[in-house]
Amino acid sequence: MLFCSPQMETSLELTNMTRVQQFVLLGFPTRLGIRDALFVVFLSLYLLTLLENTLIIYLICSHKELHKPMYFFLGNLSCLEMCYVSATMPTLLVGLWTGPYHISFITCMTQLFFFVSLICTECTLLASMAYDRYVAICRPLHYPLLMRPQVCLGLALSSWLGGLVVSAIKTKCIASLIYCGPNVLNQFFCDVSPLLNLSCTHVALTELVDFISAIVIFCGTLLVSLASYSAIGMAVLRMPSAAARRKAFSTCASHLVVVGIFYSAALFIYCRPSRIKSMDLNKVLSVIYTVVTPLCNPIIYCLRNKEVHTVLKKTLHWP
Repeated sequence: MLFCSPQMETSLELTNMTRVQQFVLLGFPTRLGIRDALFVVFLSLYLLTLLENTLIIYLICSHKELHKPMYFFLGNLSCLEMCYVSATMPTLLVGLWTGPYHISFITCMTQLFFFVSLICTECTLLASMAYDRYVAICRPLHYPLLMRPQVCLGLALSSWLGGLVVSAIKTKCIASLIYCGPNVLNQFFCDVSPLLNLSCTHVALTELVDFISAIVIFCGTLLVSLASYSAIGMAVLRMPSAAARRKAFSTCASHLVVVGIFYSAALFIYCRPSRIKSMDLNKVLSVIYTVVTPLCNPIIYCLRNKEVHTVLKKTLHWP
């Protein structure tokens, strides 16, 4: 008689399991009338976000006055916001239009890869932009050297490539898990926590990888941003002109609001090593950093800027 060890029995059981071939994105399961209204709202926000960021990229590329490090990073951020909102919004809109949306396993993992990559890139870009403002305000004499084109290009490339590398590792870990049912994701896009909740295998290692990467990316870049804006605040307090202090504080405060909203929502979800149960709250928070921040960032960072206003008026032939 042959005896199987518990480990071998577990392995045989997992081998015989039917792997999930597709997931169901639950989205926002509300009444049809409410879904129709939400569809119109989110579609309008999506189109407005694309329009805002396209306009900013066009203005930065077509006017030499904006060929500066600050606007170089803003152009990268606008490009990222367009990709970012386009990675999640289509499944949200389809779910509102048709109800629960069926998505194949490969498509789900592809969406997860781009989403994680873009959110990591955004964190690094926000930190780079905060550092740029720190150098401009606190070390103005060294600004041409510290923020020369090669440095700016290196920061931007490291942001994009770093996001791709981190996302490739996290997506590979999550895709290698076994999903044997149920296959309903209580979310409007393929996200880390809902997928971990559906896995029928041990996810401790994957959760650890997710937690460590979240701590390094989110907390590391957040500390850089906070340190930069803190130094800027101290430098502003030493300014002799009250008008200059008010202007600088207004700009920094608006930047900090965007950074605070983005990081608060993201850190709540992604810096927790255990599986998250309050998925309805997660959906609301996900809307904040996947829909609201891409819409607000161009307004806060760029469209309130006097140089951008001047270029925009020149482009539109306004008096």
